[in-house]
Amino acid sequence: MTSPTGPAAPARDLPARPNTAFRQLRGRLSPGEFAAAVRRAAREIGEQVSCDARYVGRVEAGEIRCPNYAYERVFRHMFPGLTPADMGFAPRETVRGRGARAAPPPPHDHARTTIPHHRDTSTQSYEESDVLRRAFMTGGPAAALGIAGLAPFGSAQSVPPLLGGARRAGGAEAAAVEDAVRRIRLLDDRHGAEGIYQRAAQPLRAAYELLDAGTHRQSVTDRLHAGAGELAISVGWLAHDSGRFGDARSHYAEALATARVAGDPALEAHAFCNTAFLARDAGRPREAVRAAQAAQHAAKHLSSRRLLSLLALREAGGWAGLGDRAGCEEALLRAHRLFAHGPSDADPEWMSFYGDAELAGLEAQCWSALGERGRAAEHARRAVTLQNPHFTRNIALYTAELAGNLAGSGAPDEAAAAGLRALDLLDEVGSARIRTMLAGTARALRPQRRATGVAAFLDRQALAVRPA
Repeated sequence: MTSPTGPAAPARDLPARPNTAFRQLRGRLSPGEFAAAVRRAAREIGEQVSCDARYVGRVEAGEIRCPNYAYERVFRHMFPGLTPADMGFAPRETVRGRGARAAPPPPHDHARTTIPHHRDTSTQSYEESDVLRRAFMTGGPAAALGIAGLAPFGSAQSVPPLLGGARRAGGAEAAAVEDAVRRIRLLDDRHGAEGIYQRAAQPLRAAYELLDAGTHRQSVTDRLHAGAGELAISVGWLAHDSGRFGDARSHYAEALATARVAGDPALEAHAFCNTAFLARDAGRPREAVRAAQAAQHAAKHLSSRRLLSLLALREAGGWAGLGDRAGCEEALLRAHRLFAHGPSDADPEWMSFYGDAELAGLEAQCWSALGERGRAAEHARRAVTLQNPHFTRNIALYTAELAGNLAGSGAPDEAAAAGLRALDLLDEVGSARIRTMLAGTARALRPQRRATGVAAFLDRQALAVRPA
């Protein structure tokens, strides 16, 4: 698949030109919000794409001049009546050479795909990155970045363990680490952490092995530092949600050290953000406040008000745990004010979960910690109503929060109904944190077993099977 020479050279050799047509299609959505819309559209037609804000940015910058076949089907579904040319894409034959005129491969048959060994994957901007990564993962020495199956709750999805290799890392390895982070997050959004955590530790080890092996370019080193740090945070969160607080603390510390070594304030802010959340859940509210404030200090020059809003909520959670109502209310007010500015292109990719629902859910946790269970129930109910269906784990979490707050505010029948809905969701979500919350709700409701629905909830909660 060598590059043509002479006057017939394909358009991929020309400088990238911004795709203004595609940018207009995004409208007022942030790149992260638009990427989420792309993923939802893909699920509607049975496609699987790992679209994120970075991919949207590459398309709009003109780096991706023609999407792969899966993305093309998704975009046609999203914008009926528009052709790829209408969306600002170049004809496939001018971008990918004569081989592109062949019929597209079957959607999930990547076993025979190969990548020319003489080209670094990071330079092949004419093709969507997922296909190249999957191809890279299937053969040769780079099988170190292969995919092995993990099927939580019967899902066909998998977490890609990266097996470190001795050779120096290039753009393809950095891209595979980044892809591992995205896919782990997607699985966690849908299924929760249990069943994923143990397998996700393998790609984390390999990512740091790649860093140790070194690279030929500083840009790749920077990407590997950021990718390994984000992977450490993702694996730490899986441990956190699985109730393994010690493991989570270790992974977050590893991410923070990586951020400090690389001089990466965005990664540092993320590591402190998760550390604050863990400290609150582990009963260390003062540490939660300090970590949240450290995160805000790291993030102050990152131009993302949504990030600062989330960090203010982390601080509010710590103040609530300390019983400091004034400190909590001040942080909540700051969080709402910052959130009202809306999303922006500066918002980190990992913040795709943070919208109106998460804001309401985190505020519910604050009021609950302050003993205002009725007010907490109002916010938890709002969180359940507003949550995007993609985030199955979060819907289960907010529903469990709602059940607990209703039980604590004298509404046992409503609490039992919400508890049963949360148990239904646990058929597809594995989360020790949510099970612990529902166990607390059951304890609160036992004296009111005669209330409507309570006995059914208590019996089912007692029979709930814990994942191995």
